Amino acid sequence: MSVEINGLIGLLILAADLWAIISVVQSGASTGKKVLWILLVLVLPVVGLILWFLLGPRGKSSSA
Repeated sequence: MSVEINGLIGLLILAADLWAIISVVQSGASTGKKVLWILLVLVLPVVGLILWFLLGPRGKSSSA
């Protein structure tokens, strides 16, 4: 039972990290900042995700 829960948590973290990476790529940040954020999320999946959520670049805002 524990293995299944750990696998589910790992899958959720992976999905959240992929979402963060896609959001970083779509942001208006410079290329260097994008690379640093992506590396942070890949190297430290949980901590990088939290830092990106709190401090990271936001997606391009589209005005209507």
